[in-house]
Amino acid sequence: METHVCGSAAPGSARCFAVELDNPSNWGGTHASVRSAPSSLALPNGYGPADLHSAYNLPSSGGSGQTVAIVDAYDDPNAESDLAVYRATFGLPPCTTDSGCFRKVDENGGTDLPHGNSGWAAEISLDLDMVSAICSSCHILLVEGTSSGFSDLGTAVDTAVRLGAEAVSNSYGAPEVQMNTAHDSYYDHPGVAVTVASGDRGFQVEYPASSPFVTAVGGTSLVRASNSRGWSETAWTGSGSGCSGYEAKPTWQTDAGCSMRTVADVSAVADPATGIAVYDTYKYRGWLVFGGTSVASPIIASVYALAGNELSLTAAKLAYTNTSDLYDVVSGSTAKCGTYLCTAVPGYDGPTGNGTPDGTNAF
Repeated sequence: METHVCGSAAPGSARCFAVELDNPSNWGGTHASVRSAPSSLALPNGYGPADLHSAYNLPSSGGSGQTVAIVDAYDDPNAESDLAVYRATFGLPPCTTDSGCFRKVDENGGTDLPHGNSGWAAEISLDLDMVSAICSSCHILLVEGTSSGFSDLGTAVDTAVRLGAEAVSNSYGAPEVQMNTAHDSYYDHPGVAVTVASGDRGFQVEYPASSPFVTAVGGTSLVRASNSRGWSETAWTGSGSGCSGYEAKPTWQTDAGCSMRTVADVSAVADPATGIAVYDTYKYRGWLVFGGTSVASPIIASVYALAGNELSLTAAKLAYTNTSDLYDVVSGSTAKCGTYLCTAVPGYDGPTGNGTPDGTNAF
């Protein structure tokens, strides 16, 4: 069984896309390596940093000097202490406020933090852990919106960019409606990789993933395999995908079955049944297995940071010009719509976009 961590959102607001695997003993993955974990500590269920680096052919170092921002609503008072446990368990260097590696601010960049919210706190734990897993040398900036309203979350995105983030991850959204387009300016930051989770309810377009200014990140199921890569991926059934009803098609997107913006652009692991390990003590009591495109968005944001490019063009465009540096996902679906908009096919498709990272060259 799976639980959507955040409940439904009021009009004009978003919900987080974290999905908890209710019984972690049912986790379907197999660890690729335990070398990143201290020998005195047993690995929790769920993929860890070594697994993700193996699956996506990522370098073991890089990202020094880069800042990945996480934008979420409300406060997680245990964010830094929970992050410390995750990093220590997997043998990653500490990332603390005192060292300058970790910083938490309100949506305006100050210290007037919002009240706590257990669902969004779990999302925050997931997001911080994923940045750590992919880019352990990156600095992490957590910007907490006063509420889950798009105006507050958008203000937090602007603040993250103003404070120097090279990549900004957003693991939230709401079903697309026309009034959403009024918030597009919050996500329009040329030279900054703004990633957005595509959703967790399958063939349905969510905002802000549909904004033409972001990299929309879909989700996959990730398992070990006896092939040259060592891994295999299929489209996750919950991966948000489809054809926008309101956002114009970007010039770099050329699929013929949708005259408007198509979701998604790229993807990464999101299936809770093959999910990742997360440590959270505000909503939960320790180790959990999480999925949802909430996992995939901070993974991709951190891959952008690992690539270390000073981007001079729309970040999402890179994945359309470097498709040979992505693993193409060619099977699995989110619905029976009869087209690539909900079914993974060779080349571009809605649920997985152009594919998943094969190193950092596509970013």
